[in-house]
Amino acid sequence: MAPANTRPIWDTLLNEARSAHQGNAALSAFCPFPSDISPQEVSPYPIKAAALMAAEQGLITERYAALRDAFVAAGPLAQWRETYKGTDIAQDFMDRFACYCLIGQGGAFHSERMAAWVVYMPPRLYYPWHHHPGEEMYLTLAGEATFMRKGCADEVLRPGQTSEHTSNQPHAMETGAHPVMAYVVWRNGFETAPVLTV
Repeated sequence: MAPANTRPIWDTLLNEARSAHQGNAALSAFCPFPSDISPQEVSPYPIKAAALMAAEQGLITERYAALRDAFVAAGPLAQWRETYKGTDIAQDFMDRFACYCLIGQGGAFHSERMAAWVVYMPPRLYYPWHHHPGEEMYLTLAGEATFMRKGCADEVLRPGQTSEHTSNQPHAMETGAHPVMAYVVWRNGFETAPVLTV
């Protein structure tokens, strides 16, 4: 478990995530916020992109300002992910794509029913097509991005809007002039990480 002096930061973040989750009808229907959450130890692991999120001034939002700020506040304590390290993905993406887990492996909390992350992308970054068995929903918290799903029209999503990805449905995301922050939930398939779609 995290040291006592950091646990209030995680608890605040969890409470803000719960409030945002339960306040969004699409997300609540996709996956109810779990009741089996328990704290677990976090081993902080910083990456270059984490500093970009901490310094970002363009994450404009009214409805989710508290959750945005709570994700930023917990950043120095988080185990940031390098999901595509060792793949053919561009180094620019690795240097600018930021993601850490809140509920799940490497996160401050555990649940058998749901995993949750924050994802941040600065302006003009392309997240290539990828897929995973886990069924997923993105809730845009701040900024905006174009979400792409195989078999669906592209959508520009802003705070409060969601994008659902079925099991192994290829999807991608791209920012333009604005950055984006999203709250990302999986309801199953936790054991298999995303892979780039060939």
